[in-house]
Amino acid sequence: MPRRKLVKVNKANNRLWWVFVVCIAVIIADQIMKIWVKTSFYMGEDLPITSWWHLKFIENNGMAFGLELWNKFVLTFGRIIAVGIFIWFVFRIRFAENLRLGFFIAIALITAGAAGNIFDCVFYGVIFNNPMPPQIAQIIPPDGGYAGWFEGRVVDMMYFPFFDFYWPEWIPGIGGTYFEFFQYIFNIADASICVGVCLLIFFYSSDASKAFNLIGKKVIKESDSQNEKD
Repeated sequence: MPRRKLVKVNKANNRLWWVFVVCIAVIIADQIMKIWVKTSFYMGEDLPITSWWHLKFIENNGMAFGLELWNKFVLTFGRIIAVGIFIWFVFRIRFAENLRLGFFIAIALITAGAAGNIFDCVFYGVIFNNPMPPQIAQIIPPDGGYAGWFEGRVVDMMYFPFFDFYWPEWIPGIGGTYFEFFQYIFNIADASICVGVCLLIFFYSSDASKAFNLIGKKVIKESDSQNEKD
């Protein structure tokens, strides 16, 4: 194999290796935290770590930060399709020139975050029960899980109530109402998605443009076919 081509193949393999490592690391960390919280906290339990960082156990149907939008099955299968598209995308651009490694890591963070929440949706309804507080959930309960396949709820626990206050009474519409920043509760998978998106927006937007422009070009197709032949 010519040296130039060997360097290109090695670079592509290095990119795929980093994507794999980041995805596995995020998914394992996310699932360890979720299983620990699910089997150690009762629903709604709030454990203050500091004044601005709590572990608070809640569940939701699958949207990031506990948002409740769309049908449960639509969310789950939509996320599975999205992960498949991201994996296909990474393989298609692995030989592309002028794409930085950080861009692939950002894509890996988004992919891993989406995949992490898939495990909850697909499996958690079957492998956990969902007792009333203050009872704590069991893994593989003798009476079965709380829902069927693809009907599990996503576990959230990361809560950062940085500050809160009441709006002054004289402000129209919101006067006298309570405000808290940051009120959303999320998990490691959600954080991974947000970090990946922020990296793309603030540091790798040019790489994203190049990747999308290259995705259908003949140069990538030729690189893929040449690699298969070798």
